Amino acid sequence: MAEEQSELKIYNSMTNEKEIFKPKEPGKVSMYVCGVTAYDYSHLGHARAAVSFDILFRYLKHSGYEVTYVRNFTDVDDKIIKRANETGEDPFKLSNRFCDEYDLDMAYLQCERPSREPRVSAHIDEIKDMIIQIINNGYAYEVDGDVFYAVEKFPNYGMLSGQRLEHNRAGERVAVDSRKRHPADFALWKAAKPGEPYWDSPWGPGRPGWHIECSAMSACYLTHKFDIHGGGIDLIFPHHENEIAQSWAVDKESNISYWLHNGHVTNNNEKMSKSLGNFFTIRQILVRYHPLALRHFLISAHYRSPLNYSVSQLESSSDAIYYIFQTLQDCKDTLSSLQQESTEENKKVPQVEEAAKECIKKMRIEFQTKMSDDLQTPVIITGSLQEALKYINNSLKKLKKKMQKRAQLQLIQSLIEVEKEIGKVLDVLGFLSSKSYVKIQSRIDTEKDIGKVLDLVGSLPSNSYAEILQELKDMALKRAGLAEDEVLSLIEERTQARNNKDFPKSDKIRTDLTAKGIALMDVGTETIWRPCIPSEPIVVEVVQKAPIVVEEKQSTPPVNQKVEGEGNGPNTASS
Repeated sequence: MAEEQSELKIYNSMTNEKEIFKPKEPGKVSMYVCGVTAYDYSHLGHARAAVSFDILFRYLKHSGYEVTYVRNFTDVDDKIIKRANETGEDPFKLSNRFCDEYDLDMAYLQCERPSREPRVSAHIDEIKDMIIQIINNGYAYEVDGDVFYAVEKFPNYGMLSGQRLEHNRAGERVAVDSRKRHPADFALWKAAKPGEPYWDSPWGPGRPGWHIECSAMSACYLTHKFDIHGGGIDLIFPHHENEIAQSWAVDKESNISYWLHNGHVTNNNEKMSKSLGNFFTIRQILVRYHPLALRHFLISAHYRSPLNYSVSQLESSSDAIYYIFQTLQDCKDTLSSLQQESTEENKKVPQVEEAAKECIKKMRIEFQTKMSDDLQTPVIITGSLQEALKYINNSLKKLKKKMQKRAQLQLIQSLIEVEKEIGKVLDVLGFLSSKSYVKIQSRIDTEKDIGKVLDLVGSLPSNSYAEILQELKDMALKRAGLAEDEVLSLIEERTQARNNKDFPKSDKIRTDLTAKGIALMDVGTETIWRPCIPSEPIVVEVVQKAPIVVEEKQSTPPVNQKVEGEGNGPNTASS
């Protein structure tokens, strides 16, 4: 956006301070972010983490860095096995399905695909090799086929979270295992239980513990020394603390420069989570709100701050997105009608007016200073961007009036440059190159294979401003419980009432629609409608959990399942 970039400062959870970002290798950034455990549809907490690090990914690339972004899938886990037993589904088919569903959610939210998306089941060899190294170095021990990390052997345990071993109370988080040398020792390898998938190992059949997965996969793609490790704030302890301990046990020089953590999404100021049952899935929200409205909501608070879920906030975000794209569409419509005529009459490109130069300058400076200061997205979407949109709307009004040709040409060129600068900001925020929710869904209905559709998403044409506006209007109608024909009929009824000077009736029609989030606007002799923030509070019933679709139901065998082909891509279980 400008020749010079401000120095990027990011908040490091390790030091609890903002630090100037300096990658280990000039011009290149290595980043690992903990992904989801794939056993259910993803909720708003998962969406916030994904969008937060997508913004960082986009901004680093915008700043000229070559970024290697790795985000994992946990597809081997107690929760997956439990859900598979409940549904009678093969655990790997279940986890593969929800990995695809997650990727689909990310496509809806305009999150760019990471450079790598490794799955645990495809990295069993790397995990076993790392555990062997930890044991050989004296930091883990085997008991009855289980392997535990000896936390007392790591002198700096607690360096990230501030938790100390002497402060950990036995049995507080998990049941005490009397076989452990210390209650805080954690599993690197779990011995197989009846009915569970397993892999052969030097300690007998079993599967990896949770914490070792990320240490092994990050080392596989980024080595033990890389720039950024990210995730939700709830992962600081014990997950990220244990990752540090594991990596140190393998390589004393292991080092991650910056630890970044996003805040919780809360529901009535309580952390939103599956365990508490107070969560909304991404799909449940997208039934009523446009993906771009949800993305706007997710960046409306600073990524490290708690974000409280509310319908009114989503309505505000939906209205903000509509205003952005309506302004851009109005600008496009006006310029397309005037630009051709102006080009034919004047080959010379006119100067940009001072007000536009000031608008562009202010937007550039604010974007650079605020984004480089730990990604202050709330300031970006409420600050000079809004002033630039206001400039466009005011300029469009001027163009409707009689003007001298030279002044008109200058204003047209000014609008072109301001709109271009707005586009650069929106692109980094992930609001442009929008792929249609409707188009993606229609492909799924045709293909019946989410994996195939995900491969096609990148080739789908981006939505035009007009298409985004229409989708926002369709969503508003759905929330209002109205069809567009009904709205148009009410507009006609209101027009008749006004003609009959029955103003109480015409006012009531308008007021009733506004209460439902439909605004009527009188433009000359015509009345049009657009979505708006409902004037009355919306009462939303608790949406039932998204159904778990079992495509192929199988009985889980009562005996252990051995997994073949470890490390050679997605594995399947066999009896």
